[in-house]
Amino acid sequence: MDISEAAERISLKITSHGHPADKASIESKLTRLVNEFGVPPAEAERTVLNELAREFSITTFQAAGGPGDQKTLGQVQNGEWVTVECKVVALTSAPSPSIAQAGILADNSGAMRFVVWARANAPALTAGKWYRFESAVVDQYKGMLSLKVHSGTTVTEIPHEGALKPAITPIRDLSPGVVCIRGKVVQEWEATHDRILQSGMIADETGGIRFVMWKEEGRERLNPGGVYTIFYATADEFNSRLSLTLNPATIVPEEGDIPVSTGNASFQGAFVHLAPGSGLIRRCPVEGCNRVLSRQNYCPVHEIQPQYHYDLRIKGWLDNGIETREILVQRGETERLVEMNLDQARELAENNPLGMDEVFMKFREALLGRYLACQGRVIENRMLVSACEILHYQPEQLADLLNRAGGSL
Repeated sequence: MDISEAAERISLKITSHGHPADKASIESKLTRLVNEFGVPPAEAERTVLNELAREFSITTFQAAGGPGDQKTLGQVQNGEWVTVECKVVALTSAPSPSIAQAGILADNSGAMRFVVWARANAPALTAGKWYRFESAVVDQYKGMLSLKVHSGTTVTEIPHEGALKPAITPIRDLSPGVVCIRGKVVQEWEATHDRILQSGMIADETGGIRFVMWKEEGRERLNPGGVYTIFYATADEFNSRLSLTLNPATIVPEEGDIPVSTGNASFQGAFVHLAPGSGLIRRCPVEGCNRVLSRQNYCPVHEIQPQYHYDLRIKGWLDNGIETREILVQRGETERLVEMNLDQARELAENNPLGMDEVFMKFREALLGRYLACQGRVIENRMLVSACEILHYQPEQLADLLNRAGGSL
């Protein structure tokens, strides 16, 4: 594009409506957009024309282009300057003074994050309302698209009838971005940071994904075993693994149950370490919490809890000679592996001077040095075990190995 010619076209359009146009200033703006910011020339011309149209309140021509330039959120691509009509489904706190507003936009084709720069001087957006964004910029960070509202973007509230119909994505098919899922909370993990309200794993028929919910006014914990439809959560990728952030998603509890994938990973190895927090444990009784209590019955969220309830679990490490794998075994498989149920463990702890430490030592005697074959789901090198068995010595296998090595019995 010849910037001088583009400036002349813009100047003629403005002056034809009886307003003055500084051609040198127009050329300067075009040059900056094209050369400094890498804006496509046609988009730069529309942006400058759009800005002048707003300045002089010109409404007889459409500066941002015709209807053919409008796209749905599902059609936009990284690097494009687009016009979209969508609904503000959530607003979030601005992470920086340079940002006026941030949140999530959605239409019937999809959803994505948005940012309104403070220098854009755009009207304040309201959650639940529809807007037309003209000449907004789409960029990408960690595989996630985002819509940026800048000084050249025109934002107009528009009427809209009918409700959004967001598509539910199977967990197996998730990719970075804003997503809607339906799943069951199958694991709850201890919080690793005081800002975390809850973390764990949610699963459906196709797979599972780690989730985290940060502390925020009005946010409530999910119930383990509960089924939820979650609209407009954020799927982020870190170390080639996806995780789901539930702020500021809309979470709707559902009735009934759904079948879930338990994972098909397998690992065999020697049980080389029984980690603290194994054996007989106490959990917080507050509804929706279920955190493991300290020896003083202290919950990091709900403080001292004298009316705790007991549970059994195994935390430890398997080693196959090549790699190690952390495993977490819940009560059902734990009882079977150590041949001790919850009532027996409680009785042992209550009638022994060592208390719960006696149960821990019994677990260690039953497991340490034994070979285990486990199946389950692996998340960040931790296997959430759904099935586990102790491997016993088989003489015929030893004989076969000796024969293959050329030895003799």
